[in-house]
Amino acid sequence: MDIKEIQNLIKFVAKSGASEVKLEIKDVKITIKTGSGATETTIVQAAPMQGMPQVAAPTTTTPVTQQSAQAVGEDSNYITIKSPIIGTFYRKPSPDKPNFAEVGTEVNIGDTVCVIEAMKLFNEIESEISGKIVKVLVDDSSPVEFDQPLFLVDPS
Repeated sequence: MDIKEIQNLIKFVAKSGASEVKLEIKDVKITIKTGSGATETTIVQAAPMQGMPQVAAPTTTTPVTQQSAQAVGEDSNYITIKSPIIGTFYRKPSPDKPNFAEVGTEVNIGDTVCVIEAMKLFNEIESEISGKIVKVLVDDSSPVEFDQPLFLVDPS
């Protein structure tokens, strides 16, 4: 499969409205994912055999929007509390109790700010900084990834 055929395939998938297309021909695997205005293309190819011409894989990048750049600028003076584990984020110790931390809550080092459930174990997440909670970045009962931002804290 040459570069022209790959480019035509990408254009066809983008126009078709399909969200994902996987194509496997001999030792070449192509996955094309579309959505939200950006197209992601992954091409996996086995090591080229001797005498075979190499084809450069097309790459696509998503441009940084002005809105995300402004958000980084506004939040640069805040410190982020991140998830140390993968699991489910809970803002309260139990359904009938109040939230550990709300926007405007003053937290100190060692204060519990949330609970993350991982494999039926509830892990209390403690603040590593002192300051005021400015923003809660995750909805209650949502899955979180390792190192995902949970809270923004103003240390001043």
